[in-house]
Amino acid sequence: MVSLDKAVVARYKHGKKNFEALVDPEEAYLIRSGAKEEIGDVLAVDEIFTDASKGEKATEEDLTDVFSTTDIGEIARRIIKEGEVQLTAEQRKKKVEEKKKMVIDRIARISINPQTNTPHPHTRIEIAMKEAKVHVDPFKSVDELVSETVKAIRAIIPIKIEEIAIAIKIPATYAGRVYELKRNFEVMEEEWQKDGSFIALVKVPAGMRDELFSFLNHITKGEVQTKIVK
Repeated sequence: MVSLDKAVVARYKHGKKNFEALVDPEEAYLIRSGAKEEIGDVLAVDEIFTDASKGEKATEEDLTDVFSTTDIGEIARRIIKEGEVQLTAEQRKKKVEEKKKMVIDRIARISINPQTNTPHPHTRIEIAMKEAKVHVDPFKSVDELVSETVKAIRAIIPIKIEEIAIAIKIPATYAGRVYELKRNFEVMEEEWQKDGSFIALVKVPAGMRDELFSFLNHITKGEVQTKIVK
């Protein structure tokens, strides 16, 4: 559990009602970005407040009315994911730089210059982002930021992302991991088979094909079946 002096406020507003939790900024960031689900070591205090600075606690009636539960962990998770997490200027700058590097790296891997059919250097992408005044929200996913960034820098540099569709079949034994697939990749079509297996058509940038294969092999211990269809 994080100490109070290092905690920041996570805030969620519902109409005129305000709900706050005191959280570890690093751990909250992981939950917000989807990299972590456990809430245990995120909270500085096992309480939900209407005003944390004044120590005013939310009533069970209000919690039930808005969140349909009084479970502090579940409510805190929703506040972090759906509300706002206040970061210090230093923390925000660090997170923005980390996410910016991830976005640039992803774009460099999945895109090409259609005029030369070669990848854009990282530096060129970064310069284009600056010229296009791209805003990097540290709490948005890399996929979302990449999509926004590519749209913004198209006016600055010629850029093309080639996509491919891959048919997959996950055995019933590993069907419980399907949610991870949907969380990380774009599933265009899907169907559950009578034997409990899962088949789907997944669309990915051509440059992320090996990343998808590696992910699928990891969650199925190599028992996945795949076929590039287009």
